[in-house]
Amino acid sequence: MKHSLMTRTCVALSALVAGCTSTASRDALQVQNPTVLQRGFDATQDDAAGAANPAWLDLHRTADNASAIDSIQARLDALGPHKDNYFGFKAQCWLDAAREERSHWNHWGFVEEALREASRLAAALETGGGLYAENPDLRTSAVVRPDLWKQILTAKAAPAFASCSHAQRLTACAEVEMIHAGHEAWTRDFKAGTQRVDEVTKTLPQIDAALAACTPPVVAPSPEPAPKVTLQGDATFAFDRGDIEGLLPEGRVKLDQLIRDMKQAGDVTAIRVEGYTDRLGSGAHNARLSAMRAETVKRYLTAGGIEAPIGARGMGAANPLAQCDERNQQQLIRCLAPDRRVELSITRGAVTTGVPVR
Repeated sequence: MKHSLMTRTCVALSALVAGCTSTASRDALQVQNPTVLQRGFDATQDDAAGAANPAWLDLHRTADNASAIDSIQARLDALGPHKDNYFGFKAQCWLDAAREERSHWNHWGFVEEALREASRLAAALETGGGLYAENPDLRTSAVVRPDLWKQILTAKAAPAFASCSHAQRLTACAEVEMIHAGHEAWTRDFKAGTQRVDEVTKTLPQIDAALAACTPPVVAPSPEPAPKVTLQGDATFAFDRGDIEGLLPEGRVKLDQLIRDMKQAGDVTAIRVEGYTDRLGSGAHNARLSAMRAETVKRYLTAGGIEAPIGARGMGAANPLAQCDERNQQQLIRCLAPDRRVELSITRGAVTTGVPVR
């Protein structure tokens, strides 16, 4: 057997001797099975309480599981990358648990139950059917630390879990370790159960970190082109210039961003470009300068790959935005800056709107 003579006696008699258990460890495990908690001469002596009855001992005392362990391991190895998922990881963890308990001469049946689970999962992976993520109820294991189980099940329900191999491996082995801890509690070795639970507790932050690493960053939606875009003339063109060489770096940046937005939207059907000047200067000069600026913006959009039809025209000093009565010439020029602009009205689909957002 795995345990000392005193411990075996405690298991068989459901802990008749109070000194066989650690009260602190037992309470820390939050054991749910009331029969496991029973102590003294009134403790239940039945199968549910884990009594080592003759039939159970006859079944497992002489079992030699070495060949079964080797056979299941060979089957898992043969699956190659097809076992690199939650079910394959869990099968391997069950197999490792069985191997560990066998090395401790555990003949209480946990080795056989662990091998049964490993074999079942291996068969499901081999056939592609019968895969389910629920955990088994083992005769040789009591439920411990339901609070930790809740955290583990929450991790399994995370959206990233299905595609996060590292989190799947950590979670699968944490589940097996929790059931293994429950086996320790079932045999009344509460200290060993607590040690296993402590290891699972250390694993939980690793699971959270793995899920976080597998969760794709939230990508902000690509900005859609505004239905009306206003380019301030003083920031778009050099003074009294309207040709392509007179286009300022800031103006190029804004136009490049607009081109990207329109390509991303993919539904721009028409663009109207209108150039404006302030009221200073002659009407003929303003008409020519505003038309040149509108045409330059049109050519820039076309060169940038915009295929929608683009209309361009100069509006001169029409539709002023600023209300200025400054007498000082420089102050007046600064006040009239909003009038010096290029406006682009963008049609998307069949609807044209004119809400300025830039």
